[in-house]
Amino acid sequence: MIDHSTIDKIMNTAEISEVVGDFVSLKKRGVNLLGLCPFHNEKTPSFTVSPSKGIFKCFGCGKGGNSVNFLMEHEHISYPEALKYLAKKYNIEVEEKEETAEEILQKNERESMLVVTAYAQKYFSRILNTDAEGQAIGMSYFKERGFRQEIIDLFQLGYSPEIRDALTKDAQKNGYKTQFLTKAGLTIEKNDRFFDRFAGRVIFPIHGLSGRVIGCGGRTLKTDKKIAKYLNSPESEIYHKSNSLYGIFFAKNAIAKADKCFLVEGYTDVLSMHQSGVGNVVASSGTSLTEDQVRMIR
Repeated sequence: MIDHSTIDKIMNTAEISEVVGDFVSLKKRGVNLLGLCPFHNEKTPSFTVSPSKGIFKCFGCGKGGNSVNFLMEHEHISYPEALKYLAKKYNIEVEEKEETAEEILQKNERESMLVVTAYAQKYFSRILNTDAEGQAIGMSYFKERGFRQEIIDLFQLGYSPEIRDALTKDAQKNGYKTQFLTKAGLTIEKNDRFFDRFAGRVIFPIHGLSGRVIGCGGRTLKTDKKIAKYLNSPESEIYHKSNSLYGIFFAKNAIAKADKCFLVEGYTDVLSMHQSGVGNVVASSGTSLTEDQVRMIR
C-alpha cells in the first residue's frame, strides 16, 4: 500500500491539464481548457478542465473529479493504479508498505490479468533477444523486414517458442496463476491440459493508452495455409478489439501535436512508419473502424 505522505506528494504535483492533456486535445478558453468529452459522444465541446482548481467537469454527461478520478474512469484502473501512473509520470518514488495476505487476495481480477500480461511481454521479449530459437527465427524475421533494434525495443516485440506450453510453465514456475493466464488469453485449457495460445509466433504486444500491455498479436512464420497467419488475444476484461488501436500509446503525443492521425492496417505498417519518422500513426489491426476507435483518436 502507498503511504499517505507519498499520496499527498503525488496529488500536489499532478497537473490536471497535463494529465488530461495526455488523452484529450484541449484548447484554451479563458482561465480554463475545453475539449471533447472522452466519456460520451459529442460534437460541441462541453468538457472543461480547470488548472487552478485541479479538476475536470463535463457538462454533457456530468462526469468530473481530479486527476486520479480521471485516470480511474478513462483507463478503467483502480485508485492505487492511478496513483502509480501519476507517480511514474512525475518521477515520484512510491513508498509502499508490505501487503498482508488478505490484501493480496483482494487484488481485483483485472489487475491480476494485467500483471500476467506484462510478465508475458517480458518473457516474449527475452526469448526474442537472448534465446537461440528466438534469435534464429523471430529476430531473423524482424531484421529481414528491415526493423532496427531501437524499434524492436520501443514496441517491446517478442517471440513465443514452438514448445506448446513454454510460457505457461515458465509463468507457473514464477508464481503466476494459470486462471489469470487463461482469462487474459495467453493460455488455452483443453482436456485438463494447458497450452500457449501464441506458440511458434512472433509477438506484437498491444498497449493501452496508459502504456500497459492489454493483449498480443502473434504472426506465424509457417507457410501452412491451415494455420491463421495472425492471431490476436481474445476479448477479455482488459482487451476489447473494438476500442483498441495498435500503437496508440506511442502515437498519442504526435497525434495531438500534428492534429492529424494516419490509420494503417497492421502492426508492421505502424513499425515501418515510426522507423521512417512518422509517429502519428495507429492500426486497426485489420478490423472495421469502430466508433470507439474514432473517439480514441479524436
